[in-house]
Amino acid sequence: MAFEISKQPYSGQIGETVLGTGASAVTMGGQDSYPFHVFEGKMPNAPKIAMEIWDYDPSEEWPEAAVAPFKDVLSSPEAWAKKCVDEYGADIIVLQLKSTDPNGMDRDPDEAAALAKKVSDAVDVPLVVWGTANNAKDEEVLKKISELCEGKNVALGPVEEGNHKGVGASALGYGNTIVSSSPIDVNLAKQLNILLSNLGLATSKILIDPTTGGLGYGLEYSYSVMERIQMAALTQEDEKLQMPMINNIGNEIWKAKEAGQGVDVAPTLGDPEKRGILMEATAAVSYLLAGSSVLVLRHPETVRMIRPFIELLANGGSAADIAGISKNIKAQDVDLVSLSPEMDLNFGGVEAEKKEKPKKEAAPKKEPKKKAAPKKEDKKAAPKKEEKKKEPKADKTEEEVKAAAKADAKVKAEAAAKAEADAKAKAEADAKAKAEAEKKAGADAKAKADAEEEELRQKRAAERENLDAQRAKGEAKDIKITPSAVQMTEQEKILDRLNRIHRRTPLN
Repeated sequence: MAFEISKQPYSGQIGETVLGTGASAVTMGGQDSYPFHVFEGKMPNAPKIAMEIWDYDPSEEWPEAAVAPFKDVLSSPEAWAKKCVDEYGADIIVLQLKSTDPNGMDRDPDEAAALAKKVSDAVDVPLVVWGTANNAKDEEVLKKISELCEGKNVALGPVEEGNHKGVGASALGYGNTIVSSSPIDVNLAKQLNILLSNLGLATSKILIDPTTGGLGYGLEYSYSVMERIQMAALTQEDEKLQMPMINNIGNEIWKAKEAGQGVDVAPTLGDPEKRGILMEATAAVSYLLAGSSVLVLRHPETVRMIRPFIELLANGGSAADIAGISKNIKAQDVDLVSLSPEMDLNFGGVEAEKKEKPKKEAAPKKEPKKKAAPKKEDKKAAPKKEEKKKEPKADKTEEEVKAAAKADAKVKAEAAAKAEADAKAKAEADAKAKAEAEKKAGADAKAKADAEEEELRQKRAAERENLDAQRAKGEAKDIKITPSAVQMTEQEKILDRLNRIHRRTPLN
């Protein structure tokens, strides 16, 4: 009988989201089964690999291993993006807008938008712009970019609940896509997608960012939430979670201290260059299996290894055919022998027992020699001394022993009773002092509250008298209605109406 794989029935499907336009457009999602379960369903669009670039030269912040492949283009984001596409085959470019952080360089929104436009024009693949997670500043920057890149269908992120209205309305008006970001929580991810849908944004214009954790404890949280999102979308037909997911992996992995520690700091952790690449590759594989549709990576070697791995997961094959890591930095020799501790062969204390045995055997040999000397000098003196020592022991009676034990017990009992009485008296005194202190504090607090209340009552009475006096005089002020000095734009009027509608419409 032929072996048949057990299959899971699915009633839902991940929707498709398109980034970019025309021949360079990239489609994500569309699968109707769990990640790479092609024996159960279809996966029309394999996961895509995006490469990140920064909007300024990060040479001083990045580890040497991450700088080496891009050291000739780090000062030019446009050239950097072209190298990622032409040499390393990136499907998507992610522009990290690090310089717009208000706590850092605080770059102007217009300047950031102009740079995003240049990068978008420089490459023929879709663009994702990624802010700093500062809601107020990101809203200003992303709205400017959305307006300047009208019709290019760029992805704007991260969009959170605090700025979803402004950025969502801008994306809706200028034909762009949203990266919906929530803090590692299924319910919050769904709620944000509902809010974006209430603005009129189609689900095909949304990518889910579940928040990506680095390799280690954070990855476990992210992985679990992504699995639950996939389960809700595919088996429970939850339409508000049926969108492709994107993971900003490179940014999280390479800021970990282990990815940047050199041989001088961590000599026992292996080659620093290979270590960071393997950390990124391991996280990428984990997120692929959790259901990611877009992996945002940094190092070209990670990209080179992950691309065929996606093919292997989808169509089968052997990962042994993937070549090992190619180094850009000369390896440093480490003398691990000199760093290792001395070998300890004392397993279970065996060696200690061996060393102690000779001492125990040697002791009785010396004792007979000491006893032999007095026998030659005076053989009769020894027995007399022994008799004198034994005589007092024989004089003790059983009654005397019992009496001594009874006296000791009585003394101990009296001491224990005295200690208990002292402790009880001390506890009663402490409780009494505490009660008196609480009573005094309560009285003081009540007196203070009464005084404040009386003061407030007199103040209100004086205000009422003053108001009655003004009304009696018939004083009235004419209020003139004048138009506002700053008129709202059409977009701001739309947002104002949406705000008013949203406050009155309950969430489903």
